[in-house]
Amino acid sequence: MKYMLLIYGNAEAWQDMYGPDRDRIIQAHADVVAELTTRGELVSNQGLTTEGSAVVRFREGALTTTDGPFSEAKEVLAGFYLVDVPDLERAKEIAAKLPEAQKSLIEVRRVMESQEVMDGVRGASTGG
Repeated sequence: MKYMLLIYGNAEAWQDMYGPDRDRIIQAHADVVAELTTRGELVSNQGLTTEGSAVVRFREGALTTTDGPFSEAKEVLAGFYLVDVPDLERAKEIAAKLPEAQKSLIEVRRVMESQEVMDGVRGASTGG
């Protein structure tokens, strides 16, 4: 099963973590990547920036765009790991190893298979 580990944070938490412990944080991520690669569990991982980001949505039938990745959120999505593991317990175990879990939150979400998505869309359109 694939799980997305979504790393959230805010400027204050990152300042705390990355300032004096920057090398330790980088090494912690390198260790997690090495472990997941060795075990064949890593699908992808990336950091995300707020630079050059936008929010796109329809409001009252009109398309609106605003700068920034967030609406009123205090925490933003900072990065992710996509892993392919046997179950939720293993995904949570990996999330706990990420250094950001000490100061912020890591959201663990199962990635739906294409058929599940289509079944959900069909069910929603038929009221079932």
